[in-house]
Amino acid sequence: MSCLKCLKYTMCVVNLIFFICGAAIFGLGIYLMTTSKFAALLPSLQAMSIANTLFITGIIITCVSFLGFLGALKENRCLLISFFTLLFILMLVELAVACALLIFEKQIDKYITTDLKDSLEDSVRNRNKNNNTKDDWDFVHVAFDCCGINNSSDWISGIPESCCMSKQCRQNDTKQYWPMGCYTKLKDTFENNLLNAGIGVIVVCVIEVLGMCFSMTLFCHISRSGLQYK
Repeated sequence: MSCLKCLKYTMCVVNLIFFICGAAIFGLGIYLMTTSKFAALLPSLQAMSIANTLFITGIIITCVSFLGFLGALKENRCLLISFFTLLFILMLVELAVACALLIFEKQIDKYITTDLKDSLEDSVRNRNKNNNTKDDWDFVHVAFDCCGINNSSDWISGIPESCCMSKQCRQNDTKQYWPMGCYTKLKDTFENNLLNAGIGVIVVCVIEVLGMCFSMTLFCHISRSGLQYK
């Protein structure tokens, strides 16, 4: 009985931590929506922008963790089995996405590059206007110390000042601009940290499996004890 109580309160604490993290991610998503960063970098995938992704991820984490917390605290079989089912579905979706990224890696890379080129061309056409695409590219250049998609030569009609390594650059002097493109830098960073990313995915899957095991253990204990739905 003491082990089950320990399991119950462990589930409560862990799910409370995830609920707080989910709320923070949800708030960050809303903040990025209001500031409009990265929203126009991928024109055909604006619905899947970083802000929207964080917003949806935050909602999912808070809802699932709330079910787990309340189900464990109240020892409610209905909430516990719902928590188990949602975790199982989430794990299947994550595995499916990971497999799709591995299988269609080249097609996805080509699609993203094409979309970024369209976004960059749109920024060039609207250089003198108050344009979200221009603002997003400037923000990315400054934040990640990069220029263009592959390098500064992507900016055919004039390299923006946000690409400068110093406060001011002479136009078309490529040595004064960041040498690496933003998408190239992102890919290189991901490839250099592929092991860490893999470990992160494994840790998430282990946490989900443990959550399912804990919730099912409590569910079976409540069923054997003859408790009804509360």
